[in-house]
Formats: sequence, structure tokens, C-alpha cells
Amino acid sequence: MQTLLNSLRAAGEPTRLRLLALLARAELTVSELTQILGQSQPRVSRHLKLLCEAQLIDRFQEGSWVFYRFADHGPAVAVARALANLIPEHDAELERDTQRLAAIKRAHAARAAAYFDENAAHWDHIRSLYVAESEVERAMVEALGDDPIDDLLDLGTGTGHVLRVFSDRIRRGLGIDCSREMLAVARANLEQSNLRHCQVRQGDIYNLELPSGAVDAAIIHHVLHFLDDPAAAVAEAARTLRPGGRLLIVDFSPHQLEFLRSRYAHRRLGFTDDEVASWCEAAGLGELSVRHLAAAGKTDSEQLVVSLWCSTRRKDSAATYEREVA
Repeated sequence: MQTLLNSLRAAGEPTRLRLLALLARAELTVSELTQILGQSQPRVSRHLKLLCEAQLIDRFQEGSWVFYRFADHGPAVAVARALANLIPEHDAELERDTQRLAAIKRAHAARAAAYFDENAAHWDHIRSLYVAESEVERAMVEALGDDPIDDLLDLGTGTGHVLRVFSDRIRRGLGIDCSREMLAVARANLEQSNLRHCQVRQGDIYNLELPSGAVDAAIIHHVLHFLDDPAAAVAEAARTLRPGGRLLIVDFSPHQLEFLRSRYAHRRLGFTDDEVASWCEAAGLGELSVRHLAAAGKTDSEQLVVSLWCSTRRKDSAATYEREVA
């Protein structure tokens, strides 16, 4: 009862309800929330502090940036979700907030897309600056095991490199990317390698135009750190898996290399094992296997660790899968 009362007191104010509505849709910084709400940073920070104390939202820091997001654990989660569902969608003020949020998301996407476009021909080289790509590739193949793969989905395919790595182990491969320039490079690479069983197409990682249960394996290789909502991308990837299908995520462990934001458009400075495990569990996947690959010859301040997280869609979800594809 006390949790409920504290949650209602914290949420019972117009600005705080607006904040809940926004954070139910995206992870945002104080400056972004200030921009959307049109209020001073101290005032917005004070509202956020009250919502955090009531455990309706979570606060987490990455380097010099502080993000806020909707709570996904704790005693007030159910209250937070119920309140978010009760917030009217067509309120004029909330509609303006949603439009400003959409503009911020477009700006994030445009910045990342511009970087991809500018560096399309050199992207494989950029990825190999820290951990040797050959070492990552061996670990990826080992993570997916020896079972045959009929249909492989590569999300954020870039130059099509992952499709080429797995080309001799799959019957069909599909790469999805938002950048036309990246896809042009990928198509050229696949053609040069004569990989007729692999193809790429433009698409939205949050809203894949694929039926549920369409693939045996999905890979998200060094993509999540560019995204506003990595959990949503994991959930969408999991949706495409058949029961028993495997999701492999390759990305960085938490680090403090701020220049990756300013120079390389990274949105997030890595992810913890617990964070990825919670996303996979929420998406209906099973136990997570984890492997960390540390960069050689780097000082502690330069250390960048590549992590591989692999999880399987539970076979006991077959009934759910059948309902989804019906």
C-alpha cells in the first residue's frame, strides 16, 4: 500500500506525468527532456529526482552522460506501467511532447546514418581497431554452435561482413540496414564473393518486415550502442526467431571512452551482462551464455572489451509462436 501511495504522490503532477509518458517511449538525457518540455534543467531534474525516489523511473550514468528510462524492476514497476497506460494519447500537450521526441529521435538517427554514409567503405576497418576481427569472428561461429542454419538474419548488416563470415554454414542469409550507402557496399561485397544465397535490404531494426518465427538465428553485431532503444531491437529480433532459434549479440562491455560518442556517434558506452540478460528474458529467450574478448596491448584507459551474448528462444514458446504466425 505504501508503494502505491508513494508512486501516486510522485506521479500526481502534470510535468511528472509528461515525463513518465516520454520515458515510457525512450531513454533520454536531462538536456533532451528539457528541450522537449521547454522547462529549465533544475526544474526538470527536481521532477526526475522525485520519480526516481518513487522507483517509477531508473537513472543510470555512462561517462559524463546521465540517462533516464522507465523502470523495469522494483516494487513500483506495475504502478508505472499502469499509469503510463492511463495517460491520454490525444492530450494536446502530450502530442506536442511526442512530436518533439520524434524530432530528437530523427536527429539521433540522422547523425548515425550520416556517420555510416561517410564511413561505409571503411567500416570494417573501424570495427577492427580494438579487438582483432578474426578473433571476434571465431568466437561468433563458436557461439552459434555446429547446428545447421537454414535462415540467418543479420541486423545492421553494414558491409555484409557477418553474412560473408557465415556464408558456408547457412542456406539463406538476409542482412538488414537503414543506410543505402552501406547496402550498396554490402551488395558489391556479396556479388564479388559470389554469395547468391545471401541478400540485403533496407529496413527498420525496430520494425522488421518479417513474420514471427522466420529465422533460425539472428545476429546483432556492433549495432546496439548506436540505438536509442536497444531493448526494443532485441525484442524485435527475438520475435523473428523460431522456437529453438538463437540470438547472438556482439557489442562492447561498459567503458569510459567518451571519444566514441563525439567522434563515432556512439549513443551508449557499452552494456552489462545483467542488462542484456534482462532484455533477453523479457523477449522470451532462455538463459544467456556470455564471452568477453579483451583487446591486447591496450592500457586500462584504452581498454575496450568486446562481449558476445547468446540466447535461445525457448522451445516451450511454440504455442505462442503458432499464435503469432497464424
